[in-house]
Amino acid sequence: MTKLLDKAIEAVRTLSAKNQDEIARTMLHLTQSEPEIVDLAHLPAILEGLSQAKSGKYASAAEVETAFRHFDR
Repeated sequence: MTKLLDKAIEAVRTLSAKNQDEIARTMLHLTQSEPEIVDLAHLPAILEGLSQAKSGKYASAAEVETAFRHFDR
C-alpha cells in the first residue's frame, strides 16, 4: 500500500460508519470498473467547465433547473 493510500484510509477511519461505507462502495466501484474514457470531442467543454469552476463561475439555480428539465424528457 502506498503512503498516500495509507494516509487516506487513516482519515476515513475517523468518519462515521455511514460515510466509511459510502467511501468503501466508491473504492470498490473504482477498482472493479473499466476506466471511463472521455470522448475527445467533449474535451474543450470539459476544460472550459473546469476553468469556470476554478474561477467560481457556477450555474444559477434557474440554469440547473432548466438543465434537469431538459433531461427529464
